Amino acid sequence: MKDQFGFILTRNWRDTERGVELEYWLSTDSGPQCVRIPEQEVVFFLASTQVTRASKLLAPDIAHSIRELDLQDFTRQAVVGVYFSSQRMLRRARDRLEAAGLEPLEADINPAARYLMERFIAGSLGFHADGAQTRLRAHDWQPRLRMVSVDIETAMQGVQLFSIGVYARDGDEVIGKVFMRGEGASVDFVETYPDEQSLLAAFCDWLADYDPDVLIGWNVVNFDLWFLQRLADKLGARLPLGRNRTSVHWRQVNDDSERRIASIPGRVVLDGIELLRTATYRFESFSLEYVSRELLDDGKLLHGSGRGAEITELFHRDKDALAEYNLHDCELVWEVFEKTDLLNFAIARSQMTGLNMDRQGGSVAAFDFLYLPRLHRGGFVAPNASPQLQASPGGFVLDSTPGIYRHVLVLDFKSLYPSIIRTFCIDPLGMALGLTNEGEGEANGVDKKTIAGFDGAEFDRSRHLLPEIIRQLWQRRDEAKACGDSAQSQAIKIIMNSFYGVLGTPGCRFFDSRLASSITRRGHEIIQQTAERIESLGERVIYGDTDSVFVWLQGVETEPQAQQRGRELQQQLNQWWTQRVADEHGVECVLELEFETHYESFLMPTVRGSDKGSKKRYAGVVRDNGLPRLVFKGLENVRTDWTRLARDFQMELYRRVFFDEPYIDYVKQVSAQLMAGELDGELVYRKRLRRKLDTYERNIPPHVQAALIARERGLAATARGDWVEYVITAQGPEPASDAQGALDYQHYRERQLAPVADGVLHFLGTSFAAITDQQISLF
Repeated sequence: MKDQFGFILTRNWRDTERGVELEYWLSTDSGPQCVRIPEQEVVFFLASTQVTRASKLLAPDIAHSIRELDLQDFTRQAVVGVYFSSQRMLRRARDRLEAAGLEPLEADINPAARYLMERFIAGSLGFHADGAQTRLRAHDWQPRLRMVSVDIETAMQGVQLFSIGVYARDGDEVIGKVFMRGEGASVDFVETYPDEQSLLAAFCDWLADYDPDVLIGWNVVNFDLWFLQRLADKLGARLPLGRNRTSVHWRQVNDDSERRIASIPGRVVLDGIELLRTATYRFESFSLEYVSRELLDDGKLLHGSGRGAEITELFHRDKDALAEYNLHDCELVWEVFEKTDLLNFAIARSQMTGLNMDRQGGSVAAFDFLYLPRLHRGGFVAPNASPQLQASPGGFVLDSTPGIYRHVLVLDFKSLYPSIIRTFCIDPLGMALGLTNEGEGEANGVDKKTIAGFDGAEFDRSRHLLPEIIRQLWQRRDEAKACGDSAQSQAIKIIMNSFYGVLGTPGCRFFDSRLASSITRRGHEIIQQTAERIESLGERVIYGDTDSVFVWLQGVETEPQAQQRGRELQQQLNQWWTQRVADEHGVECVLELEFETHYESFLMPTVRGSDKGSKKRYAGVVRDNGLPRLVFKGLENVRTDWTRLARDFQMELYRRVFFDEPYIDYVKQVSAQLMAGELDGELVYRKRLRRKLDTYERNIPPHVQAALIARERGLAATARGDWVEYVITAQGPEPASDAQGALDYQHYRERQLAPVADGVLHFLGTSFAAITDQQISLF
């Protein structure tokens, strides 16, 4: 049989009497295929010095074999491989040895993942069947996945299903269908069924016939699919959504979580909310209504707090309208995925990390997938996670100089932390080797065999893995950007930038505070020395933030002059860093400073209530294609826990100040409108419940007080993760949808308008109170 190519949709393993069987569902040009690799062994590693004791502990009842390997642990001891015919047996052995104080290494690796990573297979592969055996190998084959958008409509209470909508586009073919319970629909895309059981069965039949690779939706796992599972349980039926009509497998993210993960053999489930967050999109709200309005200029056919009651009303009185609403939601999700290229992002991410497409987060697992096979080929096995508690410092922030400025440049280090890793050879294996070379060579010269890190770290100059991994990813990102593949470029950027966070995470097997500190403290040093160098060149640094410096050009008067000076500084600083790193460390510098932004006007505020400069908060005016645009960072305008009143007020007030327009009458006008009750629709606060409602016992914050009231009145869901909308009344916080007290306008004046206004008025020699106090007596 000739070689075939596929893309991994799902992976699984199972213990059998003849060993571990691995199962991979693939998307191929000839349709879905299930590849099984039978009779596999599983392994962990053990220091040779522990073998005799381990054998005695395991010999009575745990079958195993021990093989000598040409591998070492990070202490340079030889290790052996301990092999088992089942994963269950391996876990028993691991637990017994750990209880006795021994240390099995890499005992937590999933067998289906280990098989792939040791062959450098990530996402795509080639496979060849030779009799009873199937061989897999790495490949860069690009899949074309079949996708369908799914959405359900339900009653507000209980497990009552109204309809299931599906939508897909395949070339010129458009599929739109709604499965509806009960009679009364007349539109041609609706199929009606007498009860929930027949409706659910018809949907499952359709899914098996259409046979998509990917299901997409909005909160599709924890709402739509979980509801269908509860419905199937109520009906005493299976939920056969997988290929070959296999059932959905569920697990909770953790014991205290209401979030679940659904595994569907042969199919991937992608949730639009989670995937947008993974791709680093930021929205004030991740509701489908808000996101679709922002991205598509389109939205749901029903919206607002009373939507649930409207859906029930439509089910009983206008099933055609309910079907339109249901199908339109499916189409909106499809359009969001298409607009943001989320499917290709998920594919590219899988092909970079080796993780399943639907795996959210997983930075530690992705690091393992990339690092471990290279480590093994280098002759080493990984350590177990360390119980160290010492944390590394975060990103460095220079003290800011508050004020309003003209012509401020932002000079930004391109991918600073990955660049530091590459330049200074920061690497787990490199440090393990470097610490044993610590005294060799010239103590302070470039002939030394190691590069000094921080907190006692030393990194081997020539034997390391992570810098080369980053170099390869960097090259692939440059190639992706050159050919306009934004999905792959973004996937690679996220992966590269995650490496520092992984090395600073105690859950990572390579965690060592010296590793993370050697990145962050080097970053501190680079930002400080860059600021000093800029000052020596005659310019003024007014702020620095992790990987950027903000430079006030005191002698510049025009936009072209600022642009020219920015380019000059970029060139001068890059040349300086290249020479400095070569002289001090004897390595090639890949640090790259870019002239990123020119602010024509710029505001660096003070910390509220003091004269000290703020951090990570500023605003300014930039030009896009010749047109001025306001930019806000960290201020109230971009924070969802401030009211629309405060955010709109800040936007317009700052605009007037930056463009030298009159602002005093505007401040008076907004204050007057607030006190006169003309802005009541803009006074809603919005905040998420971070914990279960009943766990708040002391110092109960306002949004929790409002949520408790909402629950008492039976108004809304109040589970952890829900958004609470509330207002402040004379009686305190109340749900925005059922505020019974009079709105406390004085609260909004003092807590929303005044702080926003004083952030800029302070620099103009006045204040919100000075402008409005005389006026307020009128109310």
